[in-house]
Amino acid sequence: MNNAKRALQIYSRKDCCLCHEMRDALKPWQNKYNFTIEIIDIEHDSKLTEQFAARIPLLAEGDKEICQYHLEEQMLLEHFKDDI
Repeated sequence: MNNAKRALQIYSRKDCCLCHEMRDALKPWQNKYNFTIEIIDIEHDSKLTEQFAARIPLLAEGDKEICQYHLEEQMLLEHFKDDI
């Protein structure tokens, strides 16, 4: 397993219940895959709002999108497959 701390981003907006659910669903995976969770509020950036408004929550690592709306564990496992 890779020991470097990685950062996953959740593109979100204030008071988004699905966003909170995705964040909470990711927490059990953090120790296994050694990542932090960065919440990015799209409402503070018009470009992000335009790009992601209809797709939040969106989970990504950098430019690579992992899943949207709900945590899809299979997609997360596929994303981290090289770290196993």
